[in-house]
Amino acid sequence: MSDKKEPLLMDTDPTDAPPSYETTQQQPPKRPNLPPPPPFPHPILQNLRTQRVVLASQSPRRRQIIAYLGLPHIEIIPSNFAEDLPHTVQPFEYVLATATQKAQEVYAREIVNEEKGEPALILAADTIVADTTTGSILEKPRSEAHHIAMLKQLRDCGTHKVYTAIVGMAPLNSARDPGYAIETAIEETTVKFDPTVSDEVILAYVRTREGVDKAGGYGMQGLGSILVERIEGSADNVIGLPLRTTLKVIEKVMAKADDDERLGQEDEDEDEEDDE
Repeated sequence: MSDKKEPLLMDTDPTDAPPSYETTQQQPPKRPNLPPPPPFPHPILQNLRTQRVVLASQSPRRRQIIAYLGLPHIEIIPSNFAEDLPHTVQPFEYVLATATQKAQEVYAREIVNEEKGEPALILAADTIVADTTTGSILEKPRSEAHHIAMLKQLRDCGTHKVYTAIVGMAPLNSARDPGYAIETAIEETTVKFDPTVSDEVILAYVRTREGVDKAGGYGMQGLGSILVERIEGSADNVIGLPLRTTLKVIEKVMAKADDDERLGQEDEDEDEEDDE
């Protein structure tokens, strides 16, 4: 048996190295086009299929998940919000504030879109990972060294939390102040990495670059599942968009937006009080 040391992945020829973090994050890998699922016969969704619906995210995972609701032609308009809120707040406050700012920034742009008209619904989401031992917020890795350190931290911390905030905004039918309805929700999932995952496995995974555009630096729906021992809660929340919670947000915000009937009822009640 030879004692010759096999080269680690870091020792490979530079010409075979994966793309840089900047290149990968700006240009996510293309995914195969899958046929859309059968339309989900939900009354609100059926109505939205004939109107503008905007997803304020460039995440291909969120686009794929939301297509399950029968909105396969949803417009993708990423937010220009800098996502630079301080990490001194609680994780659930941070993720909700970021998602809200995303939704509001895109809403302000698209509500005055003379070419397409105002959207009937804007959805925004933000996902973060939080170390349960330190409370530190982990977003996307900035470099290979940062990526390696992030995954080792998640392996060694025992369990971590994945938070996704979903925000829905829709113009009010009555156009009364402030002119829009807003609904929010936060989904929380507990994830435990396999504590026996070796540094070599983490290094090999990092070099695939699968996790460079993902909060926490891994994709549970892909090869990153080799790092995960178990989860408690919504799996699609870890992937980037909890579908059940998203549907509830859509139902609530569209009900709020359809306020003409409610205002009419309130006017009738006031008239009856005046007559008494």
